[in-house]
Amino acid sequence: MPLNPAALDAYWMPFTANRQFKKAPRLLTGADGMYFRDDRDRQVLDGIAGLWCVNAGHNRPHIVQAIQAQAAELDFAPPFQMAHPKAFELAEQLVQLTPAGLNKVFFTNSGSESVDTALKMAIAYHRVRGEGSRTRLIGRERGYHGVNFGGISVGGMVANRKMFGTMLGGVDHIRHTHDPARNAYSMGQPAHGAELADDLERLVALHDASTIAAVIVEPIAGSTGVLIPPQGYLQRLREICDKHGILLIFDEVITGFGRTGNPFGAQTFGVTPDLMTVAKGLTNGCVPMGAVFAQQKIYDTFMSGPEHLIEFFHGYTYSAHPLACAAALGTLKTYAEEGLLTRASAMQSQFAEALHSLKGEPHVIDIRNMGLVGGIELAPLPGEPAKRAFNVFLDCWEQGVLIRTTGDTIALSPPLIIESSQIDRLIDTIRTALRRVA
Repeated sequence: MPLNPAALDAYWMPFTANRQFKKAPRLLTGADGMYFRDDRDRQVLDGIAGLWCVNAGHNRPHIVQAIQAQAAELDFAPPFQMAHPKAFELAEQLVQLTPAGLNKVFFTNSGSESVDTALKMAIAYHRVRGEGSRTRLIGRERGYHGVNFGGISVGGMVANRKMFGTMLGGVDHIRHTHDPARNAYSMGQPAHGAELADDLERLVALHDASTIAAVIVEPIAGSTGVLIPPQGYLQRLREICDKHGILLIFDEVITGFGRTGNPFGAQTFGVTPDLMTVAKGLTNGCVPMGAVFAQQKIYDTFMSGPEHLIEFFHGYTYSAHPLACAAALGTLKTYAEEGLLTRASAMQSQFAEALHSLKGEPHVIDIRNMGLVGGIELAPLPGEPAKRAFNVFLDCWEQGVLIRTTGDTIALSPPLIIESSQIDRLIDTIRTALRRVA
């Protein structure tokens, strides 16, 4: 039953135009497989995996049953100086999926917490090994690393930063990789732009390598509009970090767990970072959870001093929460049984062809794709940035399809279980909307 306006008043919604929403609410009441159900009892095709996270689709039995059973068995276990078996079981299963060397797992509760954890690890690592001057953090323009102060400091999306003061000190940013003049309508990795990684050398020259702890980037910059790394770019970034003793952090909150056709984007692009952050697809979005994967050398560096002393003064009350661990184990079981962590590699050609069929449609100025993630960039309405894409979003919603917009870009990241007919419906719905909106 639709809620009356008074019932919507108390909730201050995140990343939402609250006044617009409350005049015309879009309420979800159920979900199964590839579809949400709304308060009008419509089936709504999920074109964004909830929010980049429901990679296995909705209402999956292994995950639901695992959460139910865990709640009845052990609802909470203190994570400081104590633990429960599923935390260790989950960590062991996860490091079987990561690139070689990333074999230590620190659990958090979100992507934002994972990023702040990785940044703290990087700074503390250098201090423990005797290079305490390495405190500077390098992010990238147009990067998104969550909404905590560490994440927005190294992040490079202006709207997420401009209202919140000076943020962390000792942070700088390398250039973004968006280059439509040379790379518009690229299928997969763009051919041009590997040299943009050399911008890190500029910052090394400015600040000196001895002051820089880490560089953090998303393999694919998702929330800024799906920016695919140019061929050779991530490899070059890895080389420069190694040259100067700088840690490389990959934020794989979006690219992790099958989105690019491998368990992690690091494997798709053939570059292994020193630290890697994840969340979202870790539990299929069912229970909040995140993690940081660390190289053995980083963990070993902390394991010094008297054994009874805490080595890393960081953690959360809900780190490795029993329900989250159960949900993650159920998620990994689902991924394994259905081959979902590599399914995007089999579907990406059809997805790319359908996506690029929108070239030439009204307002479209670029299309980008990799695995089962895509971005459709639109020309903005003069003087009204983001409005045209939002109008497409509303039109698709009325047609029973859920998409996501960021600025004037439509971002797509459907569940990995998507079928051919659903890809066609998703793209055809966007096509219809593009032809109707101003």
